[in-house]
Amino acid sequence: MRPRIRVGIVDDHPLYRDGVVFALESESDIEVIGQGESAQDALHIAQEHSPDVLLLDMNMPGGGINAVSKIAQRCPTTKTLMLTVVDDEDEVRSALRKGAKGYLLKGTGSSELVNAIRSIHRGQNYVSPSFAAQLIMSRGLGESATPDTVRRFPELSDREEQILMLILQGLSNRLIGDELGLTEKTVKGYVTSIMDKLHVRNRVEAAMLASERVSGKR
Repeated sequence: MRPRIRVGIVDDHPLYRDGVVFALESESDIEVIGQGESAQDALHIAQEHSPDVLLLDMNMPGGGINAVSKIAQRCPTTKTLMLTVVDDEDEVRSALRKGAKGYLLKGTGSSELVNAIRSIHRGQNYVSPSFAAQLIMSRGLGESATPDTVRRFPELSDREEQILMLILQGLSNRLIGDELGLTEKTVKGYVTSIMDKLHVRNRVEAAMLASERVSGKR
């Protein structure tokens, strides 16, 4: 039997925190090993208990982004997942650049939260496709590729650029595969190659870079 995923939860709203704990403890492969309500608590849990994944409220006392930055520096084996009621693009960008591995709105259902934890534990980044699409659309850049985008990504192959434009629209690997007639595994390989070539850490950063190039900002 595989070891369970050790998870810490830091949120200054006890009712919400209790609900998350209840949802996670019903999963056979997840173990809640620590709780807190501030950035100081988050750092303590990371240093003393070394959870595999640490859920952090963006707006907790001391600041979620501040906690992410310190945990990334001092406890690199602990992966952080941000939970927030705010769908703010600048906050997402900042959190991911400071070291967060995922970003979810608090309205997310328990099944997606569990999937996000499992994905992050496997070494993947996770931002829900619908949220990624919302970020891009909020900037008025939700359209698919046009002839104007040709050669804006010389480091990518034609297929990789095609997939990047679908990532820009917020499509998941499965939906991209359905669109292009590829298996989800094949799409995943392309996405990994795209992130390597663009020197970004996750799908959201790839989409944001793509939107900047398409709009002529870079």
